[in-house]
Amino acid sequence: MSSATRVFVARVAGLPVFDTLGDRAGRVRDVVTVLRTDRRPPRVVGLVVEVPGRRRVFLAMTRVTSIDAGQVITTGLVNLRRFEQRTTETLALADLLDRTVGLRDTATGEAAGDGDRVTIEDLAIEQGKARDWHVSRAYVRRVRPGRLRRRGEAFVVPISDLDLGVVEQRQGAANLLAAMDELKAPDLADVIHQLAPKRRVEVAAALNDERLADVLEELPEDDQVAILSEIETERAADVLEAMQPDDAADLLNELPQEYAEQLLALMDPAEAADVRRLLTYADDTAGGLMTTEPIVLSPDASVAEALARVRREEISPAIAAAVFVCRPPLDTPTGRFIGLLHIQRMLREPPGTAVGSLVDRDIEAVPTSAPLDHVTRRLATYNLVSLPVTDDAGRLVGVVTVDDVLDHMLPRDWRDADDDLADVTGELPRVR
Repeated sequence: MSSATRVFVARVAGLPVFDTLGDRAGRVRDVVTVLRTDRRPPRVVGLVVEVPGRRRVFLAMTRVTSIDAGQVITTGLVNLRRFEQRTTETLALADLLDRTVGLRDTATGEAAGDGDRVTIEDLAIEQGKARDWHVSRAYVRRVRPGRLRRRGEAFVVPISDLDLGVVEQRQGAANLLAAMDELKAPDLADVIHQLAPKRRVEVAAALNDERLADVLEELPEDDQVAILSEIETERAADVLEAMQPDDAADLLNELPQEYAEQLLALMDPAEAADVRRLLTYADDTAGGLMTTEPIVLSPDASVAEALARVRREEISPAIAAAVFVCRPPLDTPTGRFIGLLHIQRMLREPPGTAVGSLVDRDIEAVPTSAPLDHVTRRLATYNLVSLPVTDDAGRLVGVVTVDDVLDHMLPRDWRDADDDLADVTGELPRVR
């Protein structure tokens, strides 16, 4: 197998990593470089590889034997401890893509004036004769002065022709996000969480409202607050509307009360009403844990209608596991709660059967004041994925899902904690 001697990092991102036996070890998420103070090209010291468990680890370039069509071959991962970026290191995708820099005068080697700036859209890494890797070239686009909307010309330059010092205070994120476009929201959230605080806000703010809402739901609370506080107030309200009401309520609880009220006032009244209701419950109760948007049907709805609802792409697996049958009205708080019906039962019944004749009435709802340990025991006892929550009048007001419970039971820093897999490596240093 021949190894490519020059590849562009945007194409490396997402490539599967295999060991010499053909076993898949992970997937490339970034390229680790070390910039130099002189005009020598930046060294490529390794790759950031995502291994099972969504942990990102360091793979030294000395252990990479081939970067070829659609894959990276390595002699094996030595250190499975979570990757931590050193102060001397620069990530090609996270830190350099979308950076606006000065273009040097090719005759003098000095940085050109402010009028000759380019934005880095991709970088080429190349293997030298000594089998070491370095950044050799950059695909850039000229920055047009003024407010012209037309894009500047794009061209390839040697990396030595660029002054990699940051020119603009804010760095774009379009090319980084394009390289990460295939990631699911939890994985993209993990990428954003690993970025420096300033870069984290820039990248998150470049997402559209729906994508940003999905990512915020997966981020730690400190990251959520930092990002929401940096974007425009009107947009922050739109993003909150796109979030699940329980996640939006949790986030608003972390904000200063005055700012939270301002955001609620800008939200759609119906969306805001759901969130305000959730804010009245304690965090560690069924009311504080629940989502207010379960799948609710009337007793005369058919199994076919129920299955059509649960198969919708935007419905999470936990919510799709069951439908809840109630008397009208069917928006929470609903009419009287009758019972629930699991998807497994629906798959065994004729499509025209009314769901009201199939409901499981043995699963009792919990009140909004039920504490977390009571909800947890009920889910475990009956092997449930979701549990109905009713008010004093017997109306369905929400549903607690198993992922809601896990979010509250895990420690706040669980995203940063290495699991047992890290223990097998002991205290090995990163291998260069």
